[in-house]
Amino acid sequence: MSENQVIDMTEHSTGLGKVEIAPEVIEVIAGIASAEVDGVASMRGNFATGVVEKLGRKHHGKGVKVELGEDGIEIDVYVVMKFGVSIPDVAKKIQDNIRQALYNMTALEVNEINIHVVGVQFEQKDENEGLAE
Repeated sequence: MSENQVIDMTEHSTGLGKVEIAPEVIEVIAGIASAEVDGVASMRGNFATGVVEKLGRKHHGKGVKVELGEDGIEIDVYVVMKFGVSIPDVAKKIQDNIRQALYNMTALEVNEINIHVVGVQFEQKDENEGLAE
């Protein structure tokens, strides 16, 4: 995918000019919409996003890949689920939340939203729990 590839929204033209949306904007919207769903423990990023977050900058597009093809917009979301949740139910909620958020913010219809469950996070107990003072 080229760096300057954008989604041209000329069909939503107001007569004042055209609106273009970069794929990175869609990644951010989809990332935030995914993280809002109950049952999602975290989003899976790569090494670079981990380094950026350690430096104090939040990367909201982490775990989201957007492809602009001839068939339309395809979104791949990589998530870690919380232990004990219904994975199909949470995945459906993620898809619905992304679709609704993108439509409300950009008026774009998405062709595919693929959810990839890359892990399960178990509940972590507090290390100090059970220690007598």
